[in-house]
Amino acid sequence: MSAGTTPYCGQALSPAGLLASWNLDPPLLAALALLGVAGLAGGLDRRRLALLMALLVLAFVSPLCALTTLLLSARTLHHLLLVLVVAPLAARALPRVIGRMGLWLGLTTGVLLVWHLPAVYSAAWQSTAVYWLLQAALVLPATLLWSHLFDLGRTAVENPLGIALGIGALTGSMGLLGAVLTFAPGVLYSEHLAGAAILGLDALRDQQLAGLLMWVGGLVPLAILAGLTLRRAWLPGDAA
Repeated sequence: MSAGTTPYCGQALSPAGLLASWNLDPPLLAALALLGVAGLAGGLDRRRLALLMALLVLAFVSPLCALTTLLLSARTLHHLLLVLVVAPLAARALPRVIGRMGLWLGLTTGVLLVWHLPAVYSAAWQSTAVYWLLQAALVLPATLLWSHLFDLGRTAVENPLGIALGIGALTGSMGLLGAVLTFAPGVLYSEHLAGAAILGLDALRDQQLAGLLMWVGGLVPLAILAGLTLRRAWLPGDAA
């Protein structure tokens, strides 16, 4: 863990500087522009595409990106935004994908856990290539997973319990990760020691907040989705 390494998005040196920390990385801006053009050319719904692009700008261009280098809780919020908001919105805009839901569920869960291994976290901190590899490895399977979950008109009737258990597995993994972050006796990621200090926060408290965000932020929406899946399949008139 190199304290002298500047992570992707940079690192604000003051609370005031954070507000001006927009990530204007030319390759990123070019990729976002190409994505927008491709979406328009592909006939995607303009309002849905605009919302998706706005969320990507929020995640990777706005000062939220720089905040993730200061606070672990901001990084956790960033991951939740990608998995629970960006990925399902992207899934709604794309045709249903092939492949087994269990594969995408396993990959999404696995990458989310791997992201938080201290050695891997340090690698993403020190390398832009590793950072983007992990971001892609998180968003792509999550999008494919949501594509399957949205196809409830067919799959929920065939195997509602399996889908609910799959959602429960992702929820449980996020809860386990949240518990580890919340109850760890010490700071697991020294990269955020300086960042928390800049904002006048205790790094251990920031880590505990990150755990609660992962725990509750993952539990509530996914539990609701699992309940709706079972309801759609088993209550009279909902499976039609």
